[in-house]
Amino acid sequence: MDKRIFLNTEVAEPEIDIQLDAAIKELVEPTKCIVVYNDDVNSFQHVIECFIKYCEHNPVQAEQCALLIHYNGRTGVKNGSYDKLKPVCEALLEQGLTAKIE
Repeated sequence: MDKRIFLNTEVAEPEIDIQLDAAIKELVEPTKCIVVYNDDVNSFQHVIECFIKYCEHNPVQAEQCALLIHYNGRTGVKNGSYDKLKPVCEALLEQGLTAKIE
C-alpha cells in the first residue's frame, strides 16, 4: 500500500542573479552587429574617435575599421545583443555616421 504524505508547504521563489541572467540571455539571443557605411561627409579622425568613444575600440582597431569602411563601403564594428547595441548605434547616428543594426 502506497501511503504518501503531502505537506502544505510553500515553495520560495528562487533568487535571480541579475548579472548571470543577463549573461545567459546574451548567450542565448541571436547576436546582432552594428554596421557602419561609408560616406563622403565624416573625416577619418571623426570616425576613429567615435569608434573609440562609443564602441570601446582601441586606436588601432578603430583605424582598421575606418579603413575597411572606406575601401569596402561598410563593415561591422560591434557585435552583441540588440539591447546592448541600440544605444551605441544611436550615439553613432547622432555623431553623423551612417549605421544600422543587422
